[in-house]
Amino acid sequence: MRKLIFMGVLLGVVIACNSEKKESGNDSAKKDTVASQPADTSMNKAWATYMAPGTVHQMLAKADGTWDAEISFYQNPDSPSVDTVICENKMILGGRYQQSTYRGSLGGMAFEGMSTLAYDNSRKMYLNTWIDNMGTGLMYLEGTFDDATKTLNLKGKAVDVETGKDILVRETTKIIDQDHQLMEMYDTKDGKEKKTMSIKLTRSK
Repeated sequence: MRKLIFMGVLLGVVIACNSEKKESGNDSAKKDTVASQPADTSMNKAWATYMAPGTVHQMLAKADGTWDAEISFYQNPDSPSVDTVICENKMILGGRYQQSTYRGSLGGMAFEGMSTLAYDNSRKMYLNTWIDNMGTGLMYLEGTFDDATKTLNLKGKAVDVETGKDILVRETTKIIDQDHQLMEMYDTKDGKEKKTMSIKLTRSK
């Protein structure tokens, strides 16, 4: 990703330099320069499309605000532990990414976590990361949104802290209405999938 960003910045510098040369040259020189750079024009258009927030990003922005997040853990499926924390959603970097910050207490311990959700215009894919103060790793998921069920379906990997190895993770987030969402997470170990966590989100303001 850093390499991709660097290429974009470098491309911008090259374009700017070419623009200055075009303005200082005569008409024939301008035509020759433009004619010799069709690849640059194609790349410019592709990059402009890639970087522009679209309708999906506008949809994500509708979740901006403060939410009550009821978090349930299912170590004991018959009696899950439940805590409620605060979630604050906001779009960052010019409306290109959704940042969700969670703060509160889980099991009597101070808790803080952060999620970023992106929609990659080029890949037509949702990308999600998660970090918190109860670990030192990062979870990465990607997937698609089902318009029929209004559900974001993500898959990826996280570390199993007992073994230090990766495990498969599946996460669904259903938009019930503009003020309610339900996230459910599942882990797969030894070929068996098990529900590990859910978050009921209710908009508070």
